Amino acid sequence: MDIKVIKSSNDYAHAMARLTALMTLDPKDGSKEDNELELLALVIEDYERKIVPPVVPDPVEAILFRMDQMKLGRKELEPYIGSISKVSEVLSRKRPLSLSMIRRLHKGLGIPADVLIGGAETSQAVIGEEPEMEYTKLPLKEMLERGCFGEFKGNAQRLKDYAEDLALKFMHGLLPKQAAPAFLRAPLHQRGTRGADGYALLAWRLCVIKKARANPAPREYKKGVITTKWLKDLARLSAFEDGPRLAREQLGMAGITLVIEPHFKGTYLDGAAMLDEGRPVVAMTLRHDRLDNFWFVLMHELAHVAKHLDEAHPLFTDDLDSLVELDRIEREADDIAGEALIPQTAWQKSAARTSHLTTDVVALAEKLGVHPAIVAGRVRHETKNFRLLARQLGQGQASRHFA
Repeated sequence: MDIKVIKSSNDYAHAMARLTALMTLDPKDGSKEDNELELLALVIEDYERKIVPPVVPDPVEAILFRMDQMKLGRKELEPYIGSISKVSEVLSRKRPLSLSMIRRLHKGLGIPADVLIGGAETSQAVIGEEPEMEYTKLPLKEMLERGCFGEFKGNAQRLKDYAEDLALKFMHGLLPKQAAPAFLRAPLHQRGTRGADGYALLAWRLCVIKKARANPAPREYKKGVITTKWLKDLARLSAFEDGPRLAREQLGMAGITLVIEPHFKGTYLDGAAMLDEGRPVVAMTLRHDRLDNFWFVLMHELAHVAKHLDEAHPLFTDDLDSLVELDRIEREADDIAGEALIPQTAWQKSAARTSHLTTDVVALAEKLGVHPAIVAGRVRHETKNFRLLARQLGQGQASRHFA
């Protein structure tokens, strides 16, 4: 025997010719020719596997075959696919099978999951298990509008039908070590009386993480970089016209990523501090698009990063409109933020604290080297009179830096 690995089409032709000749001889079992035939067949099979693309099983043909076997009509597929119109669309290849359809067809009709999946990039493990979360409870329409689902087209019902497919594709790579439900149940410190919609909060966190990874901080974060002096220096950037943009650059140099992501309905979020694979991320919604709010929320979240954020407490979310009595952690974050922006000693001595006049507000801001909106916001917060100094707040002046 002189059998070699097939490396070219010419080698393949010679091997096939020899295989045909040996098969014509019909050699006896165990003979030299029989052994050569068996070995040659293996070499040919190995070559064909390399050059011939695998046949992708056709899910629709598999369904039609099983219908013929079991004498099923289209009406009898409704429990597995949905309405008769959906059945017709699937069988005419106008509608792809969703994961929920595949799961029901696999369990109900015994069609192999790998055949139903076909060429889709879906793990069979997903088909073999019941979903661990109700994907239809995600804010699907808002996620679609934000580009989470790529070029998906369809009405609200179609969006709901493919919720699991779309969500898993969006989450792929963002949650490499844990499933979405585990991520949803991660230790959470939430400030506010209005409980956030857990599914909307999950979607928001994923959007934040995706943005953070797309534009990571240029340096590695080192614990202890956020000091009282560092925060006060950061606060002074507010006096510049492009202060918010400068602040993001300053955070990046400290290894902290700042992300602006609008809140989802039902989350009531102003901001959050979180860890993504050990890296700190400060996220802000700018739902109150004012400079006073921007700087206080930023300082508050940075206080969490400095004092409270760790692997045991990887997420702090804040609704700063909350009137609930604050716990120790939130009081500490508020105190740190307030002191960085307007030291208590300076506030007590300031005429702005009692006069509420624009001239006094501007005077204190100039003395501290911060934007007047910060002082105006402090006056409004202390007096609880939110009609005061409205023109000094920098309304609409935060978001324009993060278009």
